Amino acid sequence: MNKSLPKVIFFDAVGTLFGIKGGVGEIYAAIALNHGVSVAAEEIDRAFRQSFAAAEPLAFKHKSPKTITEQEFYWWKKVVIATFVEAKALNNFTDFDLFFEELYVYFSTEKPWFIYPEVINVLNNWQQKQVPLGIISNFDTRIYNLLKLLELEHYFDSITISSEVGAAKPEPKIFNTALASYSCQPEQAWYIGDSFTEDYQGAKQIGMQAFWLRRGQNLNLSKNQLPTLNSLG
Repeated sequence: MNKSLPKVIFFDAVGTLFGIKGGVGEIYAAIALNHGVSVAAEEIDRAFRQSFAAAEPLAFKHKSPKTITEQEFYWWKKVVIATFVEAKALNNFTDFDLFFEELYVYFSTEKPWFIYPEVINVLNNWQQKQVPLGIISNFDTRIYNLLKLLELEHYFDSITISSEVGAAKPEPKIFNTALASYSCQPEQAWYIGDSFTEDYQGAKQIGMQAFWLRRGQNLNLSKNQLPTLNSLG
């Protein structure tokens, strides 16, 4: 691994800096139960993975700040509808819209999220070394308030998200947009994320120094795999 200091370090967000407490299925099932619908968390997890993978990228070509938030809302609504269709539970709701609104707002708060144990120390370390830090994520605009709530906002000089850029990882455009904020060549930047395709391959294909974060997995060092973020110092 190249340990020389980069000009900027970019991180993925979900699965890299913070994750979901208990998993998507557990949270969806709990809120659905509040609306009188009982579905096994494991079944929702399975259905969500399938529906999320089949969805169009969370990226919009024609947008304004107002329409972005609307498009994000309806993008997620389609995914959640598809999830409950796959789980054969959609028709059990008396008011699905009310359920979805509660779900969407809940994920805008800090309640369903946790910060991975090593993250704060790692971010403090790089900040002390005066290396600029950024986020590149296939997330929506809720990330801005979420970073505030999780007290992570002050670590990052830039946040580049797919719904605003109009391109999602692994497309080169989202990485190049982030790099342009620093007048930085790809080889001068590091990128760290937990997805092989979206993060590792996406960043590597444009020449960034890419690292694949694989907490709790068997590692293949030839692919710059990391057991934790601590591995980079």
